[in-house]
Amino acid sequence: MKNINHPGFSRSLPGIGLCAAAVVFIGGCASMPPPTEQMAVSKAAVISANSAGGNEYAPIPLKKAMEKMDTAERAMAEQNYPLARRLAEEAQVDAQLAAVSARSAKAQKAARELQEDNRVLRQEIERQTQ
Repeated sequence: MKNINHPGFSRSLPGIGLCAAAVVFIGGCASMPPPTEQMAVSKAAVISANSAGGNEYAPIPLKKAMEKMDTAERAMAEQNYPLARRLAEEAQVDAQLAAVSARSAKAQKAARELQEDNRVLRQEIERQTQ
């Protein structure tokens, strides 16, 4: 039987605790299911951002979203599910930013065009009333 009063025994307890924690953490990561739903949602967000005009109006966030999706797909293939999930979530946020930015830029462009049309109409009305 071990002497628990022995100085070497008490020093090994923290090491055992750390090893146990590492085993639990690694076991938890290994049992994580593939984030297939998150991957699908993120891919749809990238497609939506592209359709919203992200390439033209928000190329930087759209490019970041596409790059993160590519990296997430590689992580899925390597069964690194925590990394795949994180990158897919980040890609989704970047894609949503691209879509909102594109819609905003389109709306601003349309507003400028309407203002210009109004200016031309006012000039035409003034010309006809003189």
